[in-house]
Amino acid sequence: MNAHKHAGYVWRLLRHYLIFFSLVAFVITCCTALFVTVLSDSLGVELTDDNISAAAKITFANVVLLSLLFTFVDWVRRRLTVERPVKRITKAAEQIMQGDFSVRIKPLSKFATDESFNRIIDCFNQMAAELGGVETLRTDFVANVSHEMKTPLAVMQNYGTLLQSPDLDEEKRLEYAKIITESARRLADMMTNILKLNRLENQRIYPVAAEFDLTEQLCECLLQYEDTWERKGIQIETDLQEGVRVRADAELLSLVWNNLFSNAFKFTEAGGKVSVSLHTDEAHAFVTVRDTGCGISPEVGAHIFEKFYQGDTSHNTEGNGLGLALVKRVVDITRGEIQVESQPGHGTTFTVKLRKI
Repeated sequence: MNAHKHAGYVWRLLRHYLIFFSLVAFVITCCTALFVTVLSDSLGVELTDDNISAAAKITFANVVLLSLLFTFVDWVRRRLTVERPVKRITKAAEQIMQGDFSVRIKPLSKFATDESFNRIIDCFNQMAAELGGVETLRTDFVANVSHEMKTPLAVMQNYGTLLQSPDLDEEKRLEYAKIITESARRLADMMTNILKLNRLENQRIYPVAAEFDLTEQLCECLLQYEDTWERKGIQIETDLQEGVRVRADAELLSLVWNNLFSNAFKFTEAGGKVSVSLHTDEAHAFVTVRDTGCGISPEVGAHIFEKFYQGDTSHNTEGNGLGLALVKRVVDITRGEIQVESQPGHGTTFTVKLRKI
């Protein structure tokens, strides 16, 4: 392999030399012939065969020497300005092929090569950074999915084993069956959210924008949690401006409201309060969901829209950390904005900003 590579390198040098030799021979021969012809005509000197033969030998020697000089200069130029940056880029690409996404290429000096290689290097470094981020997300995603699946599966396995006990009374049997059902529901919800989030992030869900009444949609979504707030004795406070119409994908936005309402009721203690408001300005509609729950710290708040992130581990049996990631992705797709304000022990407020008609 090395011998073949060396032979190819020698052949390239020889080819470059032949190209320069042909070019120099043509230029020098033409210039010499023109010069000699003009000189002989001007001075009236008759050229002999010996003169022509000597001039031809000198011209040939000059052609050979100049061709060698040009070939050497071109070799040095290519070595410094082409082969060296190509080797650096190739070496970095091979590292990426082996899974090392931390590799970066330093920009070249402007005097060592033209700016084209630096543009390639910039693109290469950006690609490496993106690939590194994707790999990190993939690794974290697999690890988090495995962890999140492990808990409900372990619960189902343990209580399934208990159900096989022959002397188990009917009350315990129903209780264990309910726990297994809840674990299965949680697992199914997680798989559904993973699929939705994957389709959203890979742009396989295309929003279908249509005009609809946002006030009516908020009321419908809120009423789905009537059993929850009645069971926990949560006070509901609404301030919804009537007739607010927006143009967006209603099905996707329902995911936003359902997740925000679900979190509000989930983390609000019995006897607390959940408030929902809707107001507008000239161009936008603002939906605010406020609760009096446990609240979140600034450190946790900086990560709540990340997949599988659960800042309060005491509630990790009630969710899988995908709901707010879905919310953020849907809001981004609909070209809206979402903000969160919270203090530990004082509840949380989510505000969604949408363009109205």
